[in-house]
Amino acid sequence: MSKSMKWIGLFAILVTVLVVPIYSWMEPARQDEILTTQKIDSVMNATDQYAENCAVCHGASGEGIAGNPPLGNPAVQSMAETDLLKVISRGRYNTLMAAWSVEEGGILSNKQVADLITLIQYGNWDYVEQRVVELGLTPPDMIEFKVTEEMLILLEQIPGGEALSEGFMLYAENCAACHAPNGSGTLIAPAIDSAEIRSSTQADLTRIITDGVPGTLMSGWQQTLTPAQIDSLVKLIYGWPDLLSAGVEFPEVENLSYPSSPEMIADGGGLFDIACKSCHGVDAYGTPMAPALNNQLFLAETPDAAIYQIIAGGIPGSLMPAWGTRLSDYDLQTLVAYLRNFESTAPAIVPPIIEP
Repeated sequence: MSKSMKWIGLFAILVTVLVVPIYSWMEPARQDEILTTQKIDSVMNATDQYAENCAVCHGASGEGIAGNPPLGNPAVQSMAETDLLKVISRGRYNTLMAAWSVEEGGILSNKQVADLITLIQYGNWDYVEQRVVELGLTPPDMIEFKVTEEMLILLEQIPGGEALSEGFMLYAENCAACHAPNGSGTLIAPAIDSAEIRSSTQADLTRIITDGVPGTLMSGWQQTLTPAQIDSLVKLIYGWPDLLSAGVEFPEVENLSYPSSPEMIADGGGLFDIACKSCHGVDAYGTPMAPALNNQLFLAETPDAAIYQIIAGGIPGSLMPAWGTRLSDYDLQTLVAYLRNFESTAPAIVPPIIEP
């Protein structure tokens, strides 16, 4: 072996002895840097996705809204990645959590779902809130139908008042938007304060509330209310005269009108983009998650009062939440005006034929 070859061999050994340990020492740091960069990219990518699709239910800063859980808390952030993947991809049965993965009928790719998981686990919720505000997608504040302390005190003073109080609270939260606060009924739902209704058997009233009434806006509440809660509402219906005799004063019932103006249509369009677009699509053309509302059949067969109530009361047993507790009467009317504005140009979308 020549002297030059010996030097080359010796140099190779020195490189192996000196450089490889240095590389091995530096490699974990380099890998950590790459992973950190990937996490940052994922969080940045997911922030706009969250603002457009998730903030309306989970809040601008992940604080949770109504029955939708907060995401910016240690319990959720410490969930296993596989569990978060299942929830986001497949949704959760009997809740408003839809399946968001394209493979499950949603609108998000596997990469987008993975980015959202990274956001939940590692994101800065202050930045997320700031971005939601920048995009103009801050969810509307909650508006509550208030049962006053005076009302409850009056109810508790009559026989069976405790059961009536529970039923009245449930009625205010779930039923008053359709049947009116004073039980007098509206254009889209019959009166509760009715001798005819009270002549029904307990079994019939329980069935109506539980299963709904086909062909009407009265959907079944079995997925939303427990049997005990439904029983409280039945008792309230029978005991409605007791509310009146106790001196309970109800809010004045407003005669809803549905005006339209360019300003209302514009306001409704902005609100639609915040609250409705993620499910019903751009310009209400629908997505795999929710039907098209920009649709001749829907708009021709659904009066303004029904559209108003569908938005305000939601559709029990579906992914359509009740917006009546979060939007003012004006807000709801702007959404009606916005959707009605499509009627003259809406395409004729025929419902799919379901084979028996």
